[in-house]
Amino acid sequence: MFSKKKKEAMPVMADLDGKPLKEGDVVESLRYDLGKCRIIKTGEMYAYESLESGEKVSWARMIDAASKNQKVRKLT
Repeated sequence: MFSKKKKEAMPVMADLDGKPLKEGDVVESLRYDLGKCRIIKTGEMYAYESLESGEKVSWARMIDAASKNQKVRKLT
């Protein structure tokens, strides 16, 4: 009667060009005027922390609807 909901796995994180992303990577944000950001882990989720302003934005807010990738470009 009461079944547990299956926990959805976090989608594979990739930048707009399909390059894989991981914690600690530095990226250029294409949304929210964040500029250069570092990927950080906050609890069980990931977020982008702006290196310029310190603002944090959840990875979920950065998903591109068309490609399902993140609206960022990985910097090397």
